[in-house]
Amino acid sequence: MVATIPLTLGAPSLAAGASLHWHVWMPQIPARAIILLAHGYAEHLGRYDHVAAHLNAQGFAVYALDHWGHGRSDGTPGFVPKFSVFTDGVELLLAKIKAAHPDLPRFLIGHSMGGLIAAIHLQTHQSHYQGAIISGPALMPAEEPSRVMVIISRLLSRFLPKAGVLKFDAEGVCRDPAVVADYLADPLVYKGKMSARLAAEFFDTMAQARAGAALITVPLLIVHGDEDRIAALPGSQYLIDHIMSADKRLIAYKGLFHEVFNEPEQAEVLAEVSSWISAHLTD
Repeated sequence: MVATIPLTLGAPSLAAGASLHWHVWMPQIPARAIILLAHGYAEHLGRYDHVAAHLNAQGFAVYALDHWGHGRSDGTPGFVPKFSVFTDGVELLLAKIKAAHPDLPRFLIGHSMGGLIAAIHLQTHQSHYQGAIISGPALMPAEEPSRVMVIISRLLSRFLPKAGVLKFDAEGVCRDPAVVADYLADPLVYKGKMSARLAAEFFDTMAQARAGAALITVPLLIVHGDEDRIAALPGSQYLIDHIMSADKRLIAYKGLFHEVFNEPEQAEVLAEVSSWISAHLTD
């Protein structure tokens, strides 16, 4: 069964009134668990069809939404009024999942910016999940911005919040040129510059996620390519070192770029993820 229905953000979200596109992939067998998936910056949930298909085959239902300003959701691409509109959307989808499947265990998967969203979301909502998987989380940039760039972004965020300041490196997404070509040809992928407001919000939220890492106690698996040129591997190591989870693991895949779910070794990565989820169903 597949459903695509808008979710509407309400007060106190700064994106009140905005409709968010979401989608559910249901397995053909009775679901053993529910996955809430948070995609990365500039992309959309449709790029995870193959991930959902793999998880469905293991008996896991997958829910995802296009974040505010992404894919088919309302909002301005490359801009955000405040980073919290992303976590607001995830909280709204979580409420829908809990209402639809009150008795099934839940897991959170977040990639890149979705990994950053997951790290913030878990600080206040981890009790609703049996475990979480984070892929290439945007906890630290692969290239640290200069102090001048940070200052300029903060100034522009205040006075010209929609001014473009940063360009996403599509070539760093994946080693497979076909994946990069599809990414660049996808009309739902945003290819413009990141706004000053979103850049400033990113810097602040990265710092917030690192500062609050010790609040996280839920079982956590992080998967990260050690040649990631977009999100720095040390960000994942920092998270592993500072969370208080007794059950935590970081897998650094040798030679892989940012999107480990799209790399040529994706079958190995996805098998690791689904095996980890299955193992934690009985914990």
